Amino acid sequence: MKPIFIFLLFLFIVNEINSEVRVPKLISDGMVLQREKEIRIWGWADAGEKVVVKIAGNIKSTKASNDGHWMVIFDPLNAGGPYEMTIKGKNKITVKNILIGDVWLCSGQSNMELPMRRVRPKYEDEIPAANIDKIRYFKAPKKYDFNNQKSDYDYGQWVVCDTNTVLDYSAVAYFFAKEINRLYNIPIGIVDASYGGSPIESWVSEQVIIDFPHYYKEYLKFKDDELIKTIESEDNERANKWNILLWQNDQGVCIKDKKWSLPDIDIKDWKKINIPFIWDSTFLNGKNGSIWFRKTIRVENVSDISKVKLLLGRIIDADSVYINGTFVGTISYQYPPRRYEFSPKILKKGDNTIVVRVISYKGRGGFVPDKEYKLILGKDTISLEGEWYYKEGAVMEPLADRTFIAWKPCGLYNAMIAPLKDFYFKGILWYQGESNVGREKEYSLLLPRLIKEWRMLFNDNNLPFLYVQLANYLEAKDYPEESQWALLREAQTKCLNVTNTGMAVIIDIGEWNDIHPLNKKDVAHRLSLLAQKIAYSNDNIIASGPIYDNMTIKGNKVIISFKNTGIGLVAKGDGQLKNFAICGNDRKFVWANASINGDKIIVWNDSITNPIAVRYAWADNPKGANLYNSEGLPACPFRTDDW
Repeated sequence: MKPIFIFLLFLFIVNEINSEVRVPKLISDGMVLQREKEIRIWGWADAGEKVVVKIAGNIKSTKASNDGHWMVIFDPLNAGGPYEMTIKGKNKITVKNILIGDVWLCSGQSNMELPMRRVRPKYEDEIPAANIDKIRYFKAPKKYDFNNQKSDYDYGQWVVCDTNTVLDYSAVAYFFAKEINRLYNIPIGIVDASYGGSPIESWVSEQVIIDFPHYYKEYLKFKDDELIKTIESEDNERANKWNILLWQNDQGVCIKDKKWSLPDIDIKDWKKINIPFIWDSTFLNGKNGSIWFRKTIRVENVSDISKVKLLLGRIIDADSVYINGTFVGTISYQYPPRRYEFSPKILKKGDNTIVVRVISYKGRGGFVPDKEYKLILGKDTISLEGEWYYKEGAVMEPLADRTFIAWKPCGLYNAMIAPLKDFYFKGILWYQGESNVGREKEYSLLLPRLIKEWRMLFNDNNLPFLYVQLANYLEAKDYPEESQWALLREAQTKCLNVTNTGMAVIIDIGEWNDIHPLNKKDVAHRLSLLAQKIAYSNDNIIASGPIYDNMTIKGNKVIISFKNTGIGLVAKGDGQLKNFAICGNDRKFVWANASINGDKIIVWNDSITNPIAVRYAWADNPKGANLYNSEGLPACPFRTDDW
């Protein structure tokens, strides 16, 4: 009898829990609801349970369906608030501090996800001014699911913008929200569903991916939860073994009283090298494992210093840092900037030793050039560039890559986008593409499909979709060349054929040595211009730089026509247009002369008598590309050929 009693008690408890009406995480304190569109409020309850919802003096009631789902729909409301909403079934839920305004969905990979905390040094003055109650932010949990389209998030809450919370906001999303709020004086809600490193195929559903057989096959493979567990277990075991072996073999940590992190050790057999540098430019090329670096600097005054900052640029892949033998910080992967703050008590007057243990997983380690390497002591700065001593701690075989399961097809759509299906948005901001470089043909097909699918999901076939083209990146070349980054940019440009889309060109604000450029304010501003034109119907605004339209050939000259020339075309800088290339029948591009003639560009090279094609800014990082319109917006990279 006892087991039966316990079982019946369990069923009673479960039924009691299920009987409580509940709502998704999106419907919570501080939320923003889309103005001037019907308002959907939904959730779950017992089958047949009556649910009454009240907001802004309006009341709606319904009954939960047989599967426990319920929804009520209110007439649109104008911007305003705050409001309180009650949802009453067998229990009562109160949602407070609701604003009615414009809600934007922000999605993509790490450049969308990059938080204000990361870009803070560039925008230090922005933080004290971030107490903006009318901006709210909801960060979708970074999850994946290959078997089900989820109806709710596991967790999440709306966060009101202030000087503390803004540090965790997406930088692009924050700057965009701030500008739109300032322009239109309405509440702005941001739903951030982004995931670093994610390719576009992870953001569409099975219905889309089935038309791409190799992706569909991979998607079906990862529907196997046991396979995922096995892969994760093997990845973790491999990484753990590698790191344990590294630690055991590293001469710098093996001998307790002679650890290389200590300031007073014998370095007679250490070699010299100039920092910054990348492994492949030295005889360390191909080395994996740990390399120790040390430098002695002289500090004359420590008594008046309140805070010390150590800037070590960016290090590939991982690092641990010691000052006079005291550990001051570590970062385990290559992308974040190295900014370490520590107590001035660690320093002493006279000589001080900085030790950096660098771990390279796959051979191309190093200190990324053209970054800041310095010690900041109050108002004084000591450069850390130049000569350092180094010694190998342990040489290892390369560590095989981890399987990033979250990036597999459909997983992020199911877990991060599908839960939003009953929510209304003003528009979508999309910042993604780096992970698809080299697969531009697929991208040109997938991006329009993604737009169409998301619009269907959100029940708005004209929902504005504004996206960011890839920035300039990698080392600039001195001659015209083929470029996978340029091809991906071209695939993005083609998507402008889809109605109600806009593309922010940022070919001028990237960083050659960082896939995560810090200038996110200008990115957001260019998106806001597109929003003003497309989402807010301001036809008087110039929202884009020049975009190639067509060409004609006259003799040895090519005449290029553009859209979006604004008041006129300009050559930014010294007045001489740069980064135009031209070719003849041999299809070998050479640098060309180019001049502005009204709203057209004339391109030529005296050595090419019969030109057939022109390219502009066609490179990973087009050096000196400087064609703009008078409104200060850069021309979109283009080619007139389709080879």
